[in-house]
Amino acid sequence: MSNYHIKTFEEYFHIYRKSVREPENFWEEVAEEHFVWRKRWDNVLRWDFSKPEIAWFEGAQLNITENCLDRHLRTRGDKTAILFEPNNPNEPAQHITYTELYERVCKMANVLKAKGIKKGDRVCIYLPMIPELSVALLACARIGAIHSVVFAGFSSTALSTRINDSSCKMVITSDGSYRGNKSIDLKGIVDEALEQCPTVESVLVVNRVGSSIHMEQGRDEWIQPLLDAAQPHCEPEVMEAEDPLFILYTSGSTGKPKGMVHTTAGYMVFIAYTFKNIFQYREPDIFWCTADIGWITGHSYIVYGPLLNGATSVLFEGVPSYPDFGRFWEIVEKHSITHFYTAPTAIRALAKEDLNYVEKYNLSSLKVLGSVGEPINEEAWHWYNDHVGKKKSPIVDTWWQTETGGILISPIPYVTPTKPTYATLPLPGIQPALMDENGQEIKGNQVDGRLCVKFPWPSMARTIWGDHERYRTTYFTAFEGKYFTGDGALRDEVGYYRITGRVDDVIIVSGHNLGTAPIEDAINEHPAVAESAIVGFPHDVKGNALYGFVMLKDVGEVRDRDNLRKEINQQISDRIGPIAKLDKIQFVEGLPKTRSGKIMRRILRKIAGNETENLGDTSTLLDPEVVQQIIKDRL
Repeated sequence: MSNYHIKTFEEYFHIYRKSVREPENFWEEVAEEHFVWRKRWDNVLRWDFSKPEIAWFEGAQLNITENCLDRHLRTRGDKTAILFEPNNPNEPAQHITYTELYERVCKMANVLKAKGIKKGDRVCIYLPMIPELSVALLACARIGAIHSVVFAGFSSTALSTRINDSSCKMVITSDGSYRGNKSIDLKGIVDEALEQCPTVESVLVVNRVGSSIHMEQGRDEWIQPLLDAAQPHCEPEVMEAEDPLFILYTSGSTGKPKGMVHTTAGYMVFIAYTFKNIFQYREPDIFWCTADIGWITGHSYIVYGPLLNGATSVLFEGVPSYPDFGRFWEIVEKHSITHFYTAPTAIRALAKEDLNYVEKYNLSSLKVLGSVGEPINEEAWHWYNDHVGKKKSPIVDTWWQTETGGILISPIPYVTPTKPTYATLPLPGIQPALMDENGQEIKGNQVDGRLCVKFPWPSMARTIWGDHERYRTTYFTAFEGKYFTGDGALRDEVGYYRITGRVDDVIIVSGHNLGTAPIEDAINEHPAVAESAIVGFPHDVKGNALYGFVMLKDVGEVRDRDNLRKEINQQISDRIGPIAKLDKIQFVEGLPKTRSGKIMRRILRKIAGNETENLGDTSTLLDPEVVQQIIKDRL
């Protein structure tokens, strides 16, 4: 069925029109022909954005791991499913076949069951990018447990917040992780987090770095002896279509992180379909997404998407700069990578280095390049196109979110003509709308507005764990009857979309969505700080960096300001993680506030970005002179 693999631009338009006119029929055809179901659905779609309630393939029964693993065993059992490339280039790569992965997942699933984990229980996974991370996800899905992966760069406080929010019963971690030339004590971070986590009953520990660690009697166990004793077969739990598959936390613009809940059937259908089309995947291809599985990109396009399509997916433990800045390209040559999917931050960082790092490797195996995490700027796009793709590998600039589960707007390589900085056109089944500030849809082309989606798609998050009202107010109240993405976008003369950035208080730094509120909370806990405001400013590698305006309790504070800056950044690092540290901290005597007490961040954004010629309307400020003082002292 051509619906599954789009081959021409004309075919894209034909399929897209059908998917918008008859969305249920479109997705039903995809679901019927490409997956193993234990029971067929009674109803394709039920939805109401006002509540909001979304249910796809209701009544269907399945297990996603049967579709990722079991059904490939007869035809692809000996094919590499996961190609693990370790941090140290001298350590051999591991080729894990579909048969081996199936057995490892079954063993891990049996270990989880023996430890009392059952359908519906939450398991927190805090692991580096090693094969056990993929295995742990799939083992949870095998037995119907809900996995909650926490990026292994988060602090103990961030980890405990996420464990407690979803009442996890178990944590799977490792003794440590390698990152370039250093190793990180992950188990120590877990121990600190678990001082605050009463629901955790057991901790399973992978031996990765061989360091001596504390093992809590009766709670912690090394995982390998348990796996060695486990059976290599585990019957998959039969799941309902709308049973939760995983929770993944994303930064909120206010307060605590949001645990986005993704369910089983719709997520499976959409991720498999988008992987196949956006990357034009063919049987012998070697697909490498450089993201961390701790983010949605890793869930959807390192684990689930590739495995649902019987692909070979590369899992890379290291960093692009170790042992030198040619590491990515060395791996491309070594494994004949055909598809390379990375973040603009990585591209910008590598583009600053000597071109010889790229040119000394043979990149002729590459067929498709991808970009994810934030809009890619034109300079980085051209460098990527010229030096990595050699102008023959199309770049898919993909736009999507943790909340969307999968890619919504993207070129299809060799099908959609690309345009630098544009995510181009919506995927089949996706109905975007640009809205004005009065809540009206803006029709036509050459317009810009707030990006919404007016019809559900199968992989959208169904709720925020434990807080459906927050889900409703965050995504469905800004524009009636529509899902609001939080992003601005423009549509050009031919209908291509370009994402222009967040319109709320979330800043994308190096592809990480960072909410300003939790960072400000961390700063304000410093005993010397009265109040703070965080904004983003342009950065030539990270895309955006963080600029903090900090008001001290005692304006005459005599302590060394650089030491204070270090203390504040350490506080942020301890509370959230090093990714949220500020590049600039300016101490101010006051913050620009309206008469109602709201900090006018748009003014601070302009000051941070050195755009002080036109600050816009400042008539509502309580004390406009504060602004002039901040400009005068700008870093």
